[in-house]
Amino acid sequence: MSLKFMRKNTLTSHREDIDPLAGIANLFDASIVVIVSMMIALFTTFNLLGLMDEKSQVTITTKNAQGEMQIVTKQGAEIKVQKVTKTELSGEGVRLGTAFQLDDGRVVYVPD
Repeated sequence: MSLKFMRKNTLTSHREDIDPLAGIANLFDASIVVIVSMMIALFTTFNLLGLMDEKSQVTITTKNAQGEMQIVTKQGAEIKVQKVTKTELSGEGVRLGTAFQLDDGRVVYVPD
């Protein structure tokens, strides 16, 4: 008469303990992938991939709800942000072209 039921089950005794925090690392990796993919989608949607290229020159004009305008200019690795004010300036210069404001608020520059 053997006592098989008294022996330890070798399959269950070698089972590893389940770590409840092991899934957190996978969630962190997945969130990084989602964030990077959203950034790429936004850059593609707004045609801002030129901001990533060091040789490109990009100019962006923005207007907020209060009517304040900003001009963001990128030349090479240098980025400048200029706020447009309503103060009038005077001086001498050379006419470069004409700017027209469309009905939807966009400004179009036409060189001479």
